[in-house]
Parts: sequence; C-alpha cells; structure tokens
Amino acid sequence: MFPPSCRFYPSCSQYATEAFKKFGPIKGGWLSVKRLSRCHPFNAGGFDPVP
Repeated sequence: MFPPSCRFYPSCSQYATEAFKKFGPIKGGWLSVKRLSRCHPFNAGGFDPVP
C-alpha cells in the first residue's frame, strides 16, 4: 500500500543532515520542514538536492 522507501533522493533524513551542516540550525531547519511538507502521495518526488 505504501512505498517501501522515501520518494526523494537524497532521503529526507539525509537532506536534513546536509541542510543543517551547510546552513546551520535556522535555515537548515526551515529547508528540512519545507522538504517534509512535500512528502505526500501527490508529489512525484525524485532528485531534490540541498540548494
């Protein structure tokens, strides 16, 4: 019923880790929240690197 893994590459947790390392807790946290908000069945996913 549900996909076996994250629909994005890199995975959401890896994206958040990279965003925090690159931008710090405020901007990295905001980018992570924005990414998680796109994680739903109506989004195709795909390659979405940290800016």
